Amino acid sequence: MKTNQELNELVVDGKKLSPVLPEEVKNYLIDIDGTICDDIPNEEPERMATAALYPDALITINKWYDEGHIITFFTSRVEEHREVTEQWLDKHGFSYHGLLMGKPRGGNYHWIDNHIVRATRYDGTFSDLVEEKVSIQVFKK
Repeated sequence: MKTNQELNELVVDGKKLSPVLPEEVKNYLIDIDGTICDDIPNEEPERMATAALYPDALITINKWYDEGHIITFFTSRVEEHREVTEQWLDKHGFSYHGLLMGKPRGGNYHWIDNHIVRATRYDGTFSDLVEEKVSIQVFKK
C-alpha cells in the first residue's frame, strides 16, 4: 500500500488536512459477491469456498494492482467469513492491499465524502474503465 510519504499532504491555514493520493493513482473499493464471483449470501457461507470466479475480474484487478493502484475488497461478508474469503482470494491469485468486511447489505449505496468519489456499477463485464457522461445527484447549493 502507499506509504504516507507517497500521499500528497494538504495544509490549509497552517493545519494539515487528510492526505490524498496522486491524481494518477486510483483507490479501488471492489465488492466480492456478484462482482468478482458468484453472488453468495452470508446465510450460505458453505458456498463461499467454492464460488465460481469471474475470470475477467481477476485479470483486470491484477492489472490495476500492477499499475500501482490501491485494491481493497469491500464486502458485505461479515468478520466470521474473513478466513474463507482470504483463502478464496489467494487461491485464485488476486493481488490486493486490503479486505474490509461488513459493508451494509442491500445496495442502493449513496457515498458522501469530502474526497472525490467515482462509482461504477458492475453489470456483467469487468474491464478497463472508460469515460462517460452521466447524471449524478449533488447537494443543493
